[in-house]
Amino acid sequence: MSGGTRTSGPAATRVLVINSGSSSVKYQLLDMADDERLASGVVERIGEPGGVADHMAALRQVSAELAERGLGLDSPELAAVGHRVVHGGTRFTGPTLITDQVLAGIEELVPLAPLHNPANITGIKVTRELRPDLPQVAVFDTAFHATIPEAAHRYAIDAATADRYGIRRYGFHGTSHAYVSRAAAELLGKAPAEVNVIVLHLGNGASASAVRGGVCVDTSMGLTPLEGLVMGTRSGDLDPAVVFHLARVAGLDIDAIDSLLNKKSGLLGLCGVNDMREIGHRMAADDERAQLAFDVYVHRLRRYVGAFMAVLGRVDAVVFTAGVGENSAAVRAAAMAGLEGFGIVLDPERNAVRASGARFVSADSSSVAVAVVPTQEELEIARDTYALARG
Repeated sequence: MSGGTRTSGPAATRVLVINSGSSSVKYQLLDMADDERLASGVVERIGEPGGVADHMAALRQVSAELAERGLGLDSPELAAVGHRVVHGGTRFTGPTLITDQVLAGIEELVPLAPLHNPANITGIKVTRELRPDLPQVAVFDTAFHATIPEAAHRYAIDAATADRYGIRRYGFHGTSHAYVSRAAAELLGKAPAEVNVIVLHLGNGASASAVRGGVCVDTSMGLTPLEGLVMGTRSGDLDPAVVFHLARVAGLDIDAIDSLLNKKSGLLGLCGVNDMREIGHRMAADDERAQLAFDVYVHRLRRYVGAFMAVLGRVDAVVFTAGVGENSAAVRAAAMAGLEGFGIVLDPERNAVRASGARFVSADSSSVAVAVVPTQEELEIARDTYALARG
């Protein structure tokens, strides 16, 4: 586990944010009196050789690590625990105080997120066992996108079948899109209700959203996090008939196709690596596969920027966030190149500067701002959790 700490703050203003994955538990402890991070860390390789045995052991390790620094899970200064939950379906469209009934509802959504929700549920159960007296809140990746109108979230398949099995666009990375869209409005010096922004969350997973007046009206991910942009190991948009073709011609079963599209595609499938930094090094060495992977990545990105400009009608800012979005000047430059006719003019010098804070990278003459806003998903979860726990 790795982590860092700050001194303790006022009583009952702390929120512990838990992101429980299948083989890791990430955490942050924040003081909501001033939004300061008190501690953070990760327990990895759960259930693997050299790692802890299970999630109970992992969370006990988190508690012990915090206790060593006077920030223990049993502290009376802890107001609540916030849990990241990937899929809330149509049932959970906002932060939700966790009860037995809510937990059962999250379990019913496992078929929509079989790789993520079970691990999230395990983290909830273990933390409730460790602190049954403490308010615990589920914050859903899908919630920010629940405002998407039916014309945008409805797939054009048999309506009865879609309704029966919950097939629709849900969207993900919602806590990031919510935080970044508001932070972008602040950077513009306006209220969120006054601005339209396109948020590009570009990490190993990647998604785009169109946010009108602080409300999400479209997003690139769909029923699952597979749809949309090219990602580290995920294909993004794909003709559905590719699945039929692979089954009929290649003889692949559903599990093999699932693995191919989610774990062996995207940048990894195109050039053998999924790290944009390594791709940049290979491009500099004239690696044609790396160049193609970069070009495919950027082309898909530009398609969504153009589509969401049409959806919004007026765009005040295009905002880059997450690992690639915040750190790859090359991706930002390529994605925005040639869009002067749409009012987008990048400033090469501003774009090349590496900085940690929110900033503009567009030219003063650009009628559509281009910005970099570091995402703070844990802070967004903590704010939602604290507000609900206090209310």
